[in-house]
Amino acid sequence: MAENMTIRVQSPEGMKKITSTKRETAAAFLKKVAKEFGCSSNGFSVYLNRNKTGEILSQNKALSLLKIKHGDMLFFYPSSAGPSSENMDTAQPHTSSSFPSSSSSSTSLSRSHSAPQLREDDIDQYLSKQEGKIYRNRDPQLCRHGAMGKCVHCVPLEPFDEDYLNHLDPPVKHMSFHAYIRKLTGGADKGKFVALENISCKIKSGCEGHPPWPEGICTKCQPSAITLNRQKYRHVDNIMFENHTIADRFLDFWRKTGNQRMGYLYGRYTEHKDIPLGIRAEVAAIYEPPQIATQNSLELIEDPKAEAVEEIAAKLGLRKVGWIFTDLLSEDTRIGTVRYSRNKDTYFLSAEECITAGHFQNQQPNPCRLSPDSHFGSKFFTVVATGGPDNQVHFEGYQVSNQCMALVRDECLLPCRDTPELGYAKESSTEQYVPDVFYKDKDKFGNDITYLARPLPVEYLIIDITTTFPKDPVFTFSSTLRFSIENREALGETQDFHSLATYLSQSSSSSSFLNIVSDFHLLLFLVTNEVMPLQDSIGLLLDAVKTSNEELAQTWKKSEQWATIEQLCKLQPFGIIDQDFFHAAFLSHLYFSQLSTSNTSIHKPLRICNLRHLHLTNSPNK
Repeated sequence: MAENMTIRVQSPEGMKKITSTKRETAAAFLKKVAKEFGCSSNGFSVYLNRNKTGEILSQNKALSLLKIKHGDMLFFYPSSAGPSSENMDTAQPHTSSSFPSSSSSSTSLSRSHSAPQLREDDIDQYLSKQEGKIYRNRDPQLCRHGAMGKCVHCVPLEPFDEDYLNHLDPPVKHMSFHAYIRKLTGGADKGKFVALENISCKIKSGCEGHPPWPEGICTKCQPSAITLNRQKYRHVDNIMFENHTIADRFLDFWRKTGNQRMGYLYGRYTEHKDIPLGIRAEVAAIYEPPQIATQNSLELIEDPKAEAVEEIAAKLGLRKVGWIFTDLLSEDTRIGTVRYSRNKDTYFLSAEECITAGHFQNQQPNPCRLSPDSHFGSKFFTVVATGGPDNQVHFEGYQVSNQCMALVRDECLLPCRDTPELGYAKESSTEQYVPDVFYKDKDKFGNDITYLARPLPVEYLIIDITTTFPKDPVFTFSSTLRFSIENREALGETQDFHSLATYLSQSSSSSSFLNIVSDFHLLLFLVTNEVMPLQDSIGLLLDAVKTSNEELAQTWKKSEQWATIEQLCKLQPFGIIDQDFFHAAFLSHLYFSQLSTSNTSIHKPLRICNLRHLHLTNSPNK
């Protein structure tokens, strides 16, 4: 009797069936496995169990002695795999994100140790430890039990309960991301096989069975077709500006010039208690990068100060959380109304704005330990300052879906020229293979119809986020004075020592030094000015502003750097001294003060080039 049997071997690339016999040795069987998977004899390991226990070693023992029977499944792991690869049921995606990827992934909330190099955001670590249950009081009419009992009318609800979210005021259309994770990791298996995979629209590399595209493609390397669905969750549930002053100063540019404006939002992520396991983004400052603005368009140009801004924000406990732009057109200048141009009859975000938002979100990936790539989605959001139904300025918050991020990352989505509310999925060419993109809609009879996304309504890609202002304003930067905002030369506002001298002269003698310097734009100027950059010596002041510590601020005030700045301000009471005089005075002061270790180098401006165009249309009729 031949005693033939078939053994199933599962790998990250799929499952293969290998014919063997009960008397065949483990060494001979492993050679068959190596030949079947096309790898060297020492480049893999085979285990009896999915959790990498019961390794089959190359030895002369028969398979029957190892208790391997016909139909059994073994688990194949390449030697390059990480310490945990329990997501074997799911195909490994190919991504091109700038976030560092990891070959290992966690597949449940209890496996954070499998990715030691991954550090999730503080708010994610906090929410992952919370219970998240929605507790309800005892209903006096429906509950028939005692005070210590529970029934279906008062038992705690899960954070992803759709009926509860729909009955909130106002209703919540999207559950929080952590509630979505609880939904995936619930049930009997506790999310044992959960893996949040990023979509890839690119051909998988390394396929050697055929010539490369466009000469050949196979089902193994071909990306799957994409059917767009409205995303049921969102990574940020609320956007809150700390106070109205932040937004008002940003809008001043449009009020004075009539041109649109764009800025990056810096703040922090906190818990949003109005939504189960929700995340709130608190905006503390707006940085306006170099840009060319008109009434209908914005063009971003290279920012030589971008790295310095990120470094300062990090030392202040802030990070780049989103971006904001205006789309405003005056309706009646006498009463201060603006045109209501973005609504359900036109669009909320244009296709080009969705592509730009997807580009920014791909630059700011969300660390996630349930993803094989160590990142999934993004917390980065978009805010539009535009006219509302009452013809007043409203702030509307959005994100684009993870599907949109993938289409943008792999350069598969284009805007339509004459219809801003429509996008267009690229067609395959000899240079690029593009998978088919579909979306579903209902016909006049209520039937679901699948359409090819050429063109594509961008409403399938957008997630709206509530944008609010607090009743009690909060001030991370407590200065009541207004230092000039960067890159506003078009308004005649410049950041130089004349504007600094004017700013300091406005402060009263009773004002504390901490309140005077607690201005985001002033701190940027102190670090990035070309006369006396303080990048290496301002750490103590930034710590003082971050912790609201007046004692630290007074200590820094006594430093030689601040004394030099005060001297430079006194040299230009009327702004008539040129830049060369400043350099000479600065060097002279350093010489006589014997500050040989100070930084006296002059920053050379970088070459400016166009990076990305963002066209804003105020009206569909324009």
